Amino acid sequence: MALKEYTIEEVEKWIVIDSKVYNLTKFANLHPGGANILFAESVAGKDATQLFFGLHRQEVLLKPQYTRLQIGKIAGQEETIRPLAPGELSEVPYAEPTWLSRGYYSPYYTEGHRKFQVAARKFFMEVVQPESVRCEESGKRISQEVVDKMSEANIIAMRLGPGKHLHGRTLLGGVVKPEEFDYFHEGIIHAELARVSSRAVVDGLLAGLVIGVPPILNYGSPELVAKVIPDAISGKKFVALAISEAFAGSDVGGLQTTAVRDGDYWVVTGTKKWITNGTFADYFTTGCKTETGFTVLLIERGPGVTTKQIKTGYSSVAGTAYITFDKVRVPVSHTLGKVGNGMQVILSNFNHERWMVIACSISAQRLIVEECLKWSSQRMVFGKPLTSQAVIRAKLAAMISRVEACQNWYESVTFQMNQMNYNEMSNKLAGPIGLLKQFVSRTARETAEGQEYPSDVSSRHSKLAIFCADATQIFGGRALTTTGMGKLIENYHRTSGFDAILAGAEDVLGDLGVRQALKKMPRNARL
Repeated sequence: MALKEYTIEEVEKWIVIDSKVYNLTKFANLHPGGANILFAESVAGKDATQLFFGLHRQEVLLKPQYTRLQIGKIAGQEETIRPLAPGELSEVPYAEPTWLSRGYYSPYYTEGHRKFQVAARKFFMEVVQPESVRCEESGKRISQEVVDKMSEANIIAMRLGPGKHLHGRTLLGGVVKPEEFDYFHEGIIHAELARVSSRAVVDGLLAGLVIGVPPILNYGSPELVAKVIPDAISGKKFVALAISEAFAGSDVGGLQTTAVRDGDYWVVTGTKKWITNGTFADYFTTGCKTETGFTVLLIERGPGVTTKQIKTGYSSVAGTAYITFDKVRVPVSHTLGKVGNGMQVILSNFNHERWMVIACSISAQRLIVEECLKWSSQRMVFGKPLTSQAVIRAKLAAMISRVEACQNWYESVTFQMNQMNYNEMSNKLAGPIGLLKQFVSRTARETAEGQEYPSDVSSRHSKLAIFCADATQIFGGRALTTTGMGKLIENYHRTSGFDAILAGAEDVLGDLGVRQALKKMPRNARL
């Protein structure tokens, strides 16, 4: 059989990437970097694997428009670089928590937790990750199709934690029984969600429901629970927690929204600000001032309720809203807990909300550590990998140390949650969870942004400082672009500070932790 003949020019327009041969003839003029770089002497007709991965993410090769360019493979060679299969663990050191790493052990997690994690990762990689990319770029809310799939797997119900609301449900295809489900299982859900989603998408995937529903479950009347919870857990109705105002954030006692009793109704007037999922919520778990004190009401979207999107530093997929209540009539039966006892309702709810933020934040931080380890190993500078630079290894050491410290403290607190009932958690863990959230959000920003160090350590009065970022400096200019190699770093740098504010500002939570400790100081403790 006669072999097909190729001209020298055609051969020179082929490149090899990880044993695969690509014909770039028709693509050359579409290449964002221009045709010249494709046909340079160091690229054309040669193995360009190292050069390619110094410029592009692996996902580029997986796009249909590029897979069509592959015309063959190199005889005797096998593909060595491939994306993780759904459910598969990363083998990059510190990319996974110790309990998931091969050859390591944990006093907290069982084989059941490991099976659950595999199923959860598979679900989030296959169902949520593609949606996350679309929503982050478009700013549109999560699609009902994905919400329905989450509901079918009972992901929404599991994000609310262990409890009666799980009874009779098939959890993630039956991989765990409702009575066996604990906070480590729930933590896995949050971690896997954060691993495949941007910070905005984490919130957009019904975080408002996760923090707005527990007060209904714990303090709502049986009739109200029966009316709202089934639709919420099935993804047919959405709930938002409406506490913060322009007048008061962490200072819950300073809220100005009022509720005045009028027969069998409350008449609510006021505004709420920075409300996650507020633009599309059907119900609002709302903090109000009444004659007898702070009270929490469940307000249904209707006459007098208007919402307006707030533009923030992350994508509008989160549905962050400014809400106006204009003489809204709310049935007295929608009161959550006792009138005047709203502070207990909200404060007891904060523990779970803050713990959820912690779980997501640690997972996101660990993903950045993985990105930095990959990039610094494949990026060549002065003829050597970036990891040959001692300063880079020092940054990696700091990042790894921070995320491992966060992980271990988090697991210790989660274990305590599993041993305590709701009231015990409120009494004993509010302080530790507050301190942990402060610690986690600060380490996140140190990893994303760096720390300030005096430029002259010998001068105690020097006002100059050197700003030493970790992930951003490792990626350099690529960390400033929203696409390409450093896109996760850019997003993390831009949004990691959200965790320092949401669910309670850092300094407020640090003070809370210390005040809780001081309340329990023994009177006979002396130096």
